[in-house]
Amino acid sequence: MASVTKPGHLDLLDPVTLSRMGNLDLIARQVVEGMLSGRHRAPYKGFSVEFAEHREYSPGDETRSIDWRVFAKRDRYYVKEYEQETNLRAYLLVDASGSMRFAGEAAGDVSKFRYAQMLAACLAYLLLGQQDEAGLLTFDTQTRSYIPPRSRAIHLRAMLGELQATEPGGETALAPVLHDIAERITHRGLVILISDCFDDPESLRHALHHFRHRRHEVILLHVTAQEERTFPYRQRTRFRDLERLDRQLVLDPRGLREAYLERMNAFCLSLESACNELVIDYVPVDTSRPFADTLLWYLSWRQAKLRW
Repeated sequence: MASVTKPGHLDLLDPVTLSRMGNLDLIARQVVEGMLSGRHRAPYKGFSVEFAEHREYSPGDETRSIDWRVFAKRDRYYVKEYEQETNLRAYLLVDASGSMRFAGEAAGDVSKFRYAQMLAACLAYLLLGQQDEAGLLTFDTQTRSYIPPRSRAIHLRAMLGELQATEPGGETALAPVLHDIAERITHRGLVILISDCFDDPESLRHALHHFRHRRHEVILLHVTAQEERTFPYRQRTRFRDLERLDRQLVLDPRGLREAYLERMNAFCLSLESACNELVIDYVPVDTSRPFADTLLWYLSWRQAKLRW
């Protein structure tokens, strides 16, 4: 069994190193236990809850729940209460369409889907370790697999097994399948979407709004390769459509670079703006960035945001 990684060595767990480990269970344990090592309890308990209301402080309440801003205004102690503070129900939605197969050189040939697998594995490990409920849904133009949320530790094996067995492929119809998923999820919970989001931004905004309309909290982990954001190609290059492998183009990318970057930047800004409008956490994920850094940064930011 591999040793637990210490917090100071999280930067060593880069995408390439993790990808070579192969087993998702081992990856999840390495990353999550590494982040939690040295702490008396998981610091991200309830990282997905929504603030509900204040109530007056009572003897026995934890002082960490006191809202010091309210105290400064009213000179009385009030504590924050959150909805679904225990037994959260989380749904991990993983895009398994063909475009997720892209693996850039900057990420050491780690594909977007492999990165998404590792993200989902670690989040499942973390959620179930907190006795929350976690479920998994993979999709392309339609739902490919669905494992309903459960809180038992043994449930992790089923989720990781399904992730490990899934191969990306097929075309993308992101907005329609998200509308369908929103209708299928009847219990309010936390929806974590892991995708490159290659769809019409306005259609995607309506699909995300569908989740919010049904009162789900949503986190969007927008996974892209560095090459997709920077378009570094300089010489005549063959480009293949990863969703339709019979389609390919050979062209000089220099004449396209400016227009491509303009459209890509506009796409990302539109997506981020839609998330801000809908009160959704928009998290840009670069597959060339050390994997544990990405997860640790977001969870720490999320915890700090909820604290205030």
